[in-house]
Amino acid sequence: MNSKRVALLGATAAVAALAIGTAHGQQKAGSTATYWMSADTMSGMGAMAAGGTGGMVSAMLGGRGGSGYAHNLTLQLGTGQRPTGEPSAEHIPPAGLQAGPSLPLVTPKTAPRTSGPTEPWRNMEKPKGRMLIYWGCGEHARTGQPVVLDFAAMSAGKMPPAFATTSFKFMTPPSPATAATYGDWPNDRSKSRIPAKGSLVGAHVIKGNYTPDINFTLAPGQDFLAPVNLVANKAGPSGAVPLAWSGVPGAQAWLAGTMGSGRNGDFIIWSSSEVQAMAMMSDYLAPEEIRRLVAGKVLMPATATSCTVPAEVAKAAPQSMLSLAAFGNEANFSHPVRPARAPASWRPDWTVKLRTKSSYTGLLGMNMADMMGGRDSGSNDGDGADATPAKPETTKSKLKKGLGKLFGQ
Repeated sequence: MNSKRVALLGATAAVAALAIGTAHGQQKAGSTATYWMSADTMSGMGAMAAGGTGGMVSAMLGGRGGSGYAHNLTLQLGTGQRPTGEPSAEHIPPAGLQAGPSLPLVTPKTAPRTSGPTEPWRNMEKPKGRMLIYWGCGEHARTGQPVVLDFAAMSAGKMPPAFATTSFKFMTPPSPATAATYGDWPNDRSKSRIPAKGSLVGAHVIKGNYTPDINFTLAPGQDFLAPVNLVANKAGPSGAVPLAWSGVPGAQAWLAGTMGSGRNGDFIIWSSSEVQAMAMMSDYLAPEEIRRLVAGKVLMPATATSCTVPAEVAKAAPQSMLSLAAFGNEANFSHPVRPARAPASWRPDWTVKLRTKSSYTGLLGMNMADMMGGRDSGSNDGDGADATPAKPETTKSKLKKGLGKLFGQ
């Protein structure tokens, strides 16, 4: 990765850190075993395996078994117990998940410490360029936009007050830092993917030598969300890009956003937030946080099915990544069942949290259905009257070129 891209990522991370604010949901290690299941339904580019621009294009046009989406499941177990031997735990899922009889929860090995500098970013090249921030759905950007942040000023700690107070409360799942013993899946021992038709509904069992047996059953409605289906994503006469999508049952809120490169190293971002905010979220949100952000008009309500990206955004960054996320509800279980008025000292044997979202990633102004329908044709490099004339640039080559420009390849 070249130094300019590293500097850009560093500056972006600095802004995102201010936008994120505090985290909640973290539980310190104790007698309670804490288990989180994070279920994401990914469509568009997000459903494809990593493999560079060429592999991404091939996967997009070839499809994933015709489903057009993928299920991503992350399992995280943390407890206050330490086993006498090597940590061992597994998740026995219902047959409908189609992931095999057992998902091993592997405890990560502690990485050896290095003698290198503890703060390598101090030697990083100072970022150059600017970040242009837009927000709000509409044909044109509103008065006062964009807000311009200079990367060099950001690296010196100079941030606009409007963003310094923006706060999003993300969730903190179990981790090696918050538990005496921790295990997760997928891992090096088991990297199998969940089929698109795999379902979480049914009986689940978690057992191991550092956790009590955990038993719970997920009902219909406590499952992967349906995939995001984007039905409109093409520029109109003004240059604005009207977006439209189908509703997702169980969605509690929506957020759309774009990220792209402009002239002279400018980095352009936009979100559907109705208020000035660095809404670059792609993580899960707790139900109470979703309600707060919908009330504050940072997130679109569950009933939203359309939003227009302003013409100024599309003009400033012609090749932009587009994201659209539906935030779902969560299901919580414990043993024993939590009392209606549980005292502060209440400590169950175990707790389970299932959190859900559905996300789409693509290119602004490019309809995914059209891209997947593109076909490359052969060419004739011979000379003479029988040579086949050069054919217009294919959808596949246009897409590859757009991705290359976006990622600097």
